[in-house]
Amino acid sequence: MHKLSKKQRYFLSVLSGILMTISFPYSGSLTIVGFIAWIPILLVEASISKENYRSRKVFTHSFITFLTYNLGTTWWVIYASGAGGCMAFIANSLLMAFVFYLFHLTKKHVGAKEGYIALLVYWISFEYFHYNWESSWPWLTYGNIFSIHPSWVQWYSYSGALGGTLWVLIINLLIFRAYQNVLLKGEAWKIQTPFFYLAGLFFIVPMIISISMYFSYTEKKDPVNVIVAQPNIDPYNEKFNVDLFEQLDVLFNSGKYKKELKPDLFIAPETAIAYSFYENQLQQIGLSNYFSKRQETLGGCPILIGASTIKIYDKKESPASTKLEDGPGFIEYYNTSLLFNNKTDYSFVHKSKLVPGVEKIPFTSYFSFLENLSIDLGGTTGTLGIEKEPQILTTEKFKFAPVICYESIFGEFVSQQCKKGAELICIITNDGWWRDTPGYKQHNSFASLRAIENRRSVVRSANTGTSSIINQRGEITHKTDWWVPATIQADVNLNKELTFYSIYGDFMGRSLSFVGVLLLLFTFVKYFKKLVNR
Repeated sequence: MHKLSKKQRYFLSVLSGILMTISFPYSGSLTIVGFIAWIPILLVEASISKENYRSRKVFTHSFITFLTYNLGTTWWVIYASGAGGCMAFIANSLLMAFVFYLFHLTKKHVGAKEGYIALLVYWISFEYFHYNWESSWPWLTYGNIFSIHPSWVQWYSYSGALGGTLWVLIINLLIFRAYQNVLLKGEAWKIQTPFFYLAGLFFIVPMIISISMYFSYTEKKDPVNVIVAQPNIDPYNEKFNVDLFEQLDVLFNSGKYKKELKPDLFIAPETAIAYSFYENQLQQIGLSNYFSKRQETLGGCPILIGASTIKIYDKKESPASTKLEDGPGFIEYYNTSLLFNNKTDYSFVHKSKLVPGVEKIPFTSYFSFLENLSIDLGGTTGTLGIEKEPQILTTEKFKFAPVICYESIFGEFVSQQCKKGAELICIITNDGWWRDTPGYKQHNSFASLRAIENRRSVVRSANTGTSSIINQRGEITHKTDWWVPATIQADVNLNKELTFYSIYGDFMGRSLSFVGVLLLLFTFVKYFKKLVNR
C-alpha cells in the first residue's frame, strides 16, 4: 500500500489549487483541466483517512488548496483594496476548507460511499448558500468555468451554474476512485476500467445534449436597436473629480451612432452619474433637461444610465438609513439604474446585490461597529440601501432587467427578473477598478451564462473593461476593447418565453441544501454515538 509522505501531501494540495486556477476563465482558461483538478486534494484526504491522522490535517491541506485557488483566480481584487482583498482570500478559503472538512467527517463517521455523496451535496449547498447570505461571494462558483464555452452548457437553461459544478465534481470523483484504488489500495489498473468508462459517459452525454441544444436553438425575430456606450473614464483619477456634465458629454460622445436606425434604448454604465442626488430633484439639478436634449440627438429613444441617488425617509427604514444632521428624518444612498423615457416619465431601480466590504458591511444589523471597516471606492462606502425584490423597467416597446455590476453573477436573481416579464437583460457596470487584469474579462464572460439560463439577449455597458452584446445562446457577438472609448449599436432579439431555470431558479441548490442538513445531522448523531460507546 502506497503511503503519501508529508511533502507529497503538501505538493498535491498546492497542485489541486493550481489545477483549479488554470481551469478558470482567463486564469488559464484550460477548462478541461477542471474535470481532474480535485483529484490531488481527494488523494490527500484519502491518505490522511487511511493513516488515521487527525481530521484537522484535512482542514489544513484543503485550506492550502483553496487559498491557492482563490489567490490564483481573484488576485486582482487587491487593486480595489489590498487589505480587503487579503481578508476576502482568507475568509473564502476558510469557508471552502470547512465544507471539505465536513465531507471528511461524514466519510469518517458514516462511510466512504456516503462521504463522497456528501461532498457533492455539501459543495452544491455551499455554493447555493454563497448566493444568499450576508457575505455572498459566488464569483468562484465552479460552474462558472464554462462561461467561455457556452456550447458546452446549453442545459444551464434547466440547471443554472450549479449544474456545471455538479457535472465537474462527479467526473472528478469517478476518476479519483480509480486512482485511489491503484495508488492507495494497490489494485491493478485494468480493474478500474469501469470507473473510466463511467467517467467518460458522464462527460460525453451532457456534452452531446448541450451541443445538440446549441445547434437546434433559433432566436425568434423580435429585434430592437440598442446603443451601448463605453466612455472609458478613469475611476481612480477622473470619475469623481471632473464636472458632472463634462463627464456626461464624454459618455454621449464616446462613439458614433446612427439615429436613422431608430434606436430603442441607449445604455450607459454603472454610476455614470457619479455625484449623488436626491431622486425627487432630477429636474431641479438640470439632469432632466440635459437628458431631454440628448434624446433629441438619439431620435427620442429612452436612456438607461447608472447613478448614485439619495432618498429621504421619516423613519429608519433599514440598517443603511442614516440620520439627517440638519433636521428630522433619515437618508439612504443607493447604487441605481435610472431609466429616462422623457421629462415626466422616469424610473429608479436600486441595486439589490451589494459587494461585501465595499457597498455593504455584513452583519451590521447585529454589530453596528462594523460600519467603520468599509472600503472607499471613489465615494461608495459603508452600507447602501437596496431594492428588496428584483425589479424590471419598462419602455414604450419592451420590458427589461436592469442588472447592476455584481448582480450579474447571481443567476437566480436575474431569472426572477425574467420571470417578472423582462424580455432583455441590460447589465451596467464599472470594471475599471481592477485595471487590465482577468477580473473584467471574467465578469463579462459570466454574462454569457445569464443569457443561456434565461434565453435572453444581454447588452452590457461598462465604464471601461469590456462592453458587449451577447445572444440567447450565450455567444458574444459584439465586444469592445480595454481602455478605449467606444460605442456599440446593434439589433438584439427580445424573448418573452420562460426557461425551466427562469421559472424554478436554483432548485438544485435548494433541494440539496435540505439533504445536506439531514446528512450533517446524521453525521453528528453517528459521531456522538461513537463517543458514548468509547
